[in-house]
Amino acid sequence: MGVLHAVEQLEGYLGLPLAQDPLLEPARTATVAEAASLVAQSEELVAQSVRPGMAALAEALRALLPVARDDEHVGISEVPGGTEGYVAAVARHTTTDLTPDEVHRIGLEELEGIRAEAAEIGDRLFGLRDFTAIATRLRDDPALRFGSSEEIVAVAHDALARAEAVRDRYFPADDITDCAIEPINEVDAASSALGFYRPPAVDGTRPGTFCINASAPETHYRYEYEALTFHESVPGHHMQLAMAQRLDIPRYRRHLDVEACSFNEGWGLYSEQFADDAGLYSDDLSRLGMLSMRAVRACRLVVDTGMHAFGWSRERAVQFMLDNTATTDEHVRSEVDRYIAWPGQALAYMIGRREILRLRTAARESLGETFSIRDFHETVLGNGAVPLTVLADAVTRWQQRVHSASH
Repeated sequence: MGVLHAVEQLEGYLGLPLAQDPLLEPARTATVAEAASLVAQSEELVAQSVRPGMAALAEALRALLPVARDDEHVGISEVPGGTEGYVAAVARHTTTDLTPDEVHRIGLEELEGIRAEAAEIGDRLFGLRDFTAIATRLRDDPALRFGSSEEIVAVAHDALARAEAVRDRYFPADDITDCAIEPINEVDAASSALGFYRPPAVDGTRPGTFCINASAPETHYRYEYEALTFHESVPGHHMQLAMAQRLDIPRYRRHLDVEACSFNEGWGLYSEQFADDAGLYSDDLSRLGMLSMRAVRACRLVVDTGMHAFGWSRERAVQFMLDNTATTDEHVRSEVDRYIAWPGQALAYMIGRREILRLRTAARESLGETFSIRDFHETVLGNGAVPLTVLADAVTRWQQRVHSASH
């Protein structure tokens, strides 16, 4: 399925007229005097080199379809060395020594906790406590979808404004620029996630930006976009990544992303939770959305390990996610195909969140009245993206300094 999707994406790109090729967008928007010449040169390069290369890649991938693994054998353990490779991938993406079996059990435990929280909110909101009934209501009620793209952007702006209003209370002072919000280009929106964060330009010419999918609003759920905003902007990736660019650390470490995924995405998911701790969600529906999105991250621990370590089929993974989230069938299948193609990466979110919460709880218990949530966050963010073991050491050293200062 992954090979087929890649072919379809390439052929979809090649089906666009040259004038609409997204690779030409930077040249079209250039403000330099020779912009017209730049566009002409770019069109020639795309037409004569890029597109033929894409067509050749699509042809090569299509030739692989007869020998590609089928949907019953999607895990990396199906290939020679795959079992050992997956153990290494788990270690690399989580920056822990957790085994696939331990990760699998953590996912199941997280889902149990999410079901209990969802029952409390669902009872208040819908008069429903059964998770399946709550998920069905969230998934199928047309009143819970947006009516316009403008509504989507407005929800994001409002959530960001609430987070900015309390930022100094909970997080260290900084001089990063405000986070911008920008709708994703219509051409890219159909195959894009709900949103993503684009860090600021190093020279300050472009602000950090929360790029939000506001296209086809009737397909997007109202309850998901507040948690998404907190994850991608403030206190999430914007605060974390824009601050990292200003730290006194080696330059390459100011821009680490995927190679420290358990920290970066762990912080993003922690930010969704902390927004709830700080009372930033506008209503119970948005809080239920936070839990729904957390359930997806918990399912990742179960289905990623299920497929790559325990022989689950693609369909079994899809059904597990449908049974344990409010996500649509289309989105679930897209998610599962991502996990198949990138073993272990999806584990980083929940494992990182759990470790940050564990460290916060331990520090609060150890320091008692001297615990400062603002100082804790400064410690977590103060070294840029680091492995979770390094983060734990940094928090321990901070606790020791606080203890010494108070005695």
